[in-house]
Amino acid sequence: MGTDEHLLDLFDELEGRAETLYDADRAPEIADRSRAEYRAVTLASRLMASLGDPVVVRVVGVGPVAGTLERVGDGWFLLRGAAQDWAVPLVAVQSVTGSSARSVPEVAWPRVAALGLAAFLRRLAEEGHPCVLHLRDGGRHEGTLLRVGADFVELQEGADAARRCLVALVALAAAQVRRDDASGQPR
Repeated sequence: MGTDEHLLDLFDELEGRAETLYDADRAPEIADRSRAEYRAVTLASRLMASLGDPVVVRVVGVGPVAGTLERVGDGWFLLRGAAQDWAVPLVAVQSVTGSSARSVPEVAWPRVAALGLAAFLRRLAEEGHPCVLHLRDGGRHEGTLLRVGADFVELQEGADAARRCLVALVALAAAQVRRDDASGQPR
C-alpha cells in the first residue's frame, strides 16, 4: 500500500468518525425538533388523516360509537355507523381508537372543512331529518331540528308542534341521524 492510499484511508476513517460525532451531537436536537413539531399536531389533524378509516370514538355522555370517519370540519367530525350518522363536536371526544398514525395540517384541508357543526345541523334542519341530540351530561332529546341559532339548536320533540326544546351547542355531545337503509340518506 502506497503513501497516497494510506493517507486516503486515514482521511476516510477521520471523516467517518467526524460524521458519527456530528450525528451523535445532532440526535438530541433532532429529537427536540420532532417533539416540538408534534406539539402542534391536533386531534382534528389526526382525524383528517383517518378519513375513510373505521374508528371507535368514546363520546362524553354517549359511550363508544363505531363507524367510518366521513368528514372532519371546524371543531367536529362526522362518523358513519351501521344504520346512523354521528356528528360529534371535538370537545365531546374522550378517546379515538383506530386512527391513522399520520396527521394532515390544517393548511392542507379542503375548503369544506372550514364549516362548523352548526352548518351541518342547519342542513339537517332544512331537510327535516329526525335526529337524537345526545347531551354531554347523558341526557337526550329526540325530534326534528327546526332551526339553528348562533349557539343553540331548536328541536321539535314528537308530533306536538308546541313542544320545542332549545339545546345549547356547548351541551351537545353528538347528533345522531338514522339513515334509510335503502338510500343511505338520513331519514
